[in-house]
Amino acid sequence: MTEASSFCAVAFGRKTLIVDCMLKTERPPVDPELKRRIQDLIDYKGGGYNPENVGDIIENALKLLVDVKSKGDVRVIQTALRELRYAFRLFAPYADKRKVAIFGSSRTMPTRMEYQQAVEFGRKIAGAGFMVITGAGGGIMQAGHEGAGLEMSFGANIRLPWEQSANPVIREDKKLITFKYFFTRKLIFIRHSDAIALFPGGFGTMDEGYEALTLMQTGKSQLMPLVLIDRPGGTYWKTWDKHVREHLLRDQLISPEDLTLYQITDDTDQAVKLITRFYRNFDSSRFVRDLFVIRLKHPPSDSAIRAMNEDFADIIIGPELRRIEATADEIEDNDRVDLSRIAFGFNRRDYGRLRQLIDVLNSL
Repeated sequence: MTEASSFCAVAFGRKTLIVDCMLKTERPPVDPELKRRIQDLIDYKGGGYNPENVGDIIENALKLLVDVKSKGDVRVIQTALRELRYAFRLFAPYADKRKVAIFGSSRTMPTRMEYQQAVEFGRKIAGAGFMVITGAGGGIMQAGHEGAGLEMSFGANIRLPWEQSANPVIREDKKLITFKYFFTRKLIFIRHSDAIALFPGGFGTMDEGYEALTLMQTGKSQLMPLVLIDRPGGTYWKTWDKHVREHLLRDQLISPEDLTLYQITDDTDQAVKLITRFYRNFDSSRFVRDLFVIRLKHPPSDSAIRAMNEDFADIIIGPELRRIEATADEIEDNDRVDLSRIAFGFNRRDYGRLRQLIDVLNSL
């Protein structure tokens, strides 16, 4: 059996998750009786959202009966599905509210400047209309919740061998989720965040930062502000940045444009500005087949479009950048159809350059 790889853009309201879809050139035969029984089961439950997709999940779950012998492996799938279903349901009422994920050390004490900065940042970003999502533990995570306040906070806790408990700010709130697996927790962080703020931290903070950069660099997540916040005069992120430039960039392991995927500051006011300015004009983006569509609050002028076609010709393949109306796919998904749009053929590779294009659109 041969397979061909393709891209799929799955719309989730304002955001679009870019995933790989494997298109089989030789599909297994359809079992009409199984399809009927699955449909009967869906009807028995009263139907609901996305019945075709749910039917496919049921069909693939049944394949576990013969495809996966290990009970432990099946439990991974079982638990992951439960965690994701619950998390998506919890976040759904807040889908139109932008959110910032705050990461940093759970060991940072309230007496530290970084803790006080996280409180200040949480308060200011909530004041700008953003909710915050943290790992729900102590240290920087608790500080972010203290600043933002309970109403504007989500907690995504992780079950650890030493039983990490949620911090007292979020512990009794309905917007707290406790995950067994890091991979489901990470997916929820990236899926529901419109920006990421990193304070100094350990392995976990570095892991979250590098994963966010990797997902943006490869187009597996939406581009978003990634702000690294240090204490005034601190060198934590400057030292990290020096390593990136002297090893990754100098050895040509990343592109110079990839450095635009993150920004460093020691000023919480500046951190808030870096996030809010990203959404000054830019709203969201998605692929519609081979066309990359950017939704905007205000459309660029004809002269600006001509300039961008010239300045960003290196990332344009096929159709040049132009204003368009909402596509049929977007209308069908009711996906930001009220906004202005531009679209072009994007090479699907240079996301650092795409970030530079968004910065230009925000500066118009």
